Amino acid sequence: MILFDLICGHGHGFEAWFRNGDAFDEQREGEAIVCPACGTTDVAKAPMAPHVARRTPPPGRGSVAAGKDDHHAQSLRGSLEALRRQVEATCDYVGDRFAEEARRIHYGEIEARSIFGEASTGEAQALADEGVAVQRLPWLPRRND
Repeated sequence: MILFDLICGHGHGFEAWFRNGDAFDEQREGEAIVCPACGTTDVAKAPMAPHVARRTPPPGRGSVAAGKDDHHAQSLRGSLEALRRQVEATCDYVGDRFAEEARRIHYGEIEARSIFGEASTGEAQALADEGVAVQRLPWLPRRND
């Protein structure tokens, strides 16, 4: 696995894990990588310095590094939660009928509207192969706090 720093066309920076560099290229070409801040799929690798793991943190730095990681994780989670709220507020939930409804909209059988729901990886790929514009989203479970 490899961690890449990414940047979207609107200048939002974020990180994502990939199996390898080719997996990043494939997912980028398939528009499967989404900016958590704005939802665009116009994403590229950002310049990054290599991370060299150390057995122990430098003197006086252990808690600072953990704090940066915690802040980044909280920021990313906040962005994903905001994305979920936006989708739920502006789109119709169609549940496991997502693939069927997306096709009906694509082929003009019903009025166009924004929808969200569940689809298997195979269903999502079949939709993409047909030219139906779909995007898989990283969906976080709700917190009870």
